[in-house]
Amino acid sequence: MSDSVSDTDNRLALRLAQLREQHGWSLDELALTTGISRASLSRIERAETSPTAAILNRLCAAYGVTMSRLLQEIEDNTLLLLKAEQQLIWQDSSSGFQRRTVSPPGREFKAELIEGVLPAGARIDYDAPPLQGMEQHIWLQSGGLSITMDAECWTLAEGDCLRFHLTGRSSFAADKHTGARYILVVCKP
Repeated sequence: MSDSVSDTDNRLALRLAQLREQHGWSLDELALTTGISRASLSRIERAETSPTAAILNRLCAAYGVTMSRLLQEIEDNTLLLLKAEQQLIWQDSSSGFQRRTVSPPGREFKAELIEGVLPAGARIDYDAPPLQGMEQHIWLQSGGLSITMDAECWTLAEGDCLRFHLTGRSSFAADKHTGARYILVVCKP
């Protein structure tokens, strides 16, 4: 694994390789399932590159896990208090999206708290949710955020909160001048 990537990227690469092996899939089979090239999957599993949020979402959908769950699996699972400096921060180098896992990891809990930051004008498109119908709450802290899910679109201003069940294709677009900083609550089934 490359020295130029973070420890988080190395742990993520290892966990993704483990998940593929647990499913008994070759890189070619995973490429067919996700639509991600074999070469890209290989680079991701060797930590030569970090996946974008959209690609990580496709992998989560293939494995039937939420992104939160996947990122939890690479962290210490015994903490009840997670200090700010201990919180996992993952960044999508393509869009600049930054995702901070605020809640302490814990498989026995159903809800997770996440902070998301999208730079001005950034947009993330997801082909499908990792788990159909997953309940989410987005509370916009600053900036502006447009969320599209299938044929519905919502535009949030500071202080607005949107609650929904995640289905189908979705996109998150930050205001082109202010960006967006939000709190996301993910409720696992």
